[in-house]
Amino acid sequence: MPLISTSAYHPPRYLFNGHVQTIVPSLWRSVPEVAYRRERIELPDGDFLDLDWSRLPAGQLAEGLAIVSHGLEGSSARAYVRGMVRALNRAGLDALAWNYRSCGGEMNRLLRSYHLGDTEDLALVLGHALATGRYQRLYLTGFSAGGNVTLKYLGEDPARVPAEVRRAAVFSVPTDLRASSFHIARPQNQLYQYNFMRTLRQKIRDKAVLLPDQVDVTGLDELRNFPEFDGRYTAPMHGFASADAYYESASSGRYLAAIRVPTLLVNAENDPFLPPSCFPRDVAAASAFVYLETPPEGGHVGFGEGPPDGEYYSERRAVEFLLGALPR
Repeated sequence: MPLISTSAYHPPRYLFNGHVQTIVPSLWRSVPEVAYRRERIELPDGDFLDLDWSRLPAGQLAEGLAIVSHGLEGSSARAYVRGMVRALNRAGLDALAWNYRSCGGEMNRLLRSYHLGDTEDLALVLGHALATGRYQRLYLTGFSAGGNVTLKYLGEDPARVPAEVRRAAVFSVPTDLRASSFHIARPQNQLYQYNFMRTLRQKIRDKAVLLPDQVDVTGLDELRNFPEFDGRYTAPMHGFASADAYYESASSGRYLAAIRVPTLLVNAENDPFLPPSCFPRDVAAASAFVYLETPPEGGHVGFGEGPPDGEYYSERRAVEFLLGALPR
């Protein structure tokens, strides 16, 4: 019954609430030590993905490969991704941080972009990594939207998950997308929603320049929240009948019970993005594979410890779970 009753995370004094624990790491953390080698892979549908590799130095044999999935409107350049990559390299793993369609610095070619349940692209990245012939052990880690994609991938069709995938660790995951879309619209969360909507609207404008006959921007600036935006753009662009249909299909919570790979889910109780339904205690209590840790503090994709540029709890915890003994 993998409900982890206590957590070792304790924030430093300067990170005194969930909002500060969310904002400070996002704005002021720097991880300059990571140097990526970018690879672009062409996809069967005519689009592309940009992958950023961080391999161990020549002469060092990696214990395996960890694939890192970023959050909504993030990229491999975000500090939380680079921090995780640095920690994985220090632990003896090669790391691959992949950028979702439209997130690698260049707009993707097709009308479709990415969404929070898009497991097909993650499956393609895994297949590409295995095709190198270099790795017998794969590990998955992800943050927020990337955590949702990871959990859904592991649970929606366990038989297709390669045997090389040994463990996964994900953080700050909105396992219930519909409830989360309303939760982030609360008055105290308007700053977060505003920033997400600003970048999402800009991507629609960029897409309209690329594909003027396929994208209508009429009324775009009036869309103020996720249900409105997802109903107008995300759902129809990716084959869903409505925002609710998208949320129902893409939410990882419905797939957790089927996961058959040891998986750690860490969601902070004071995460401003997550409603109560994103803490699947009943599922974890009944599962032999899903380990749920709910520290009282941590914020959203936060978990800072000590100085902003140091190692974070999420990174220590991921390495510990991926490479250590399973909790009892």
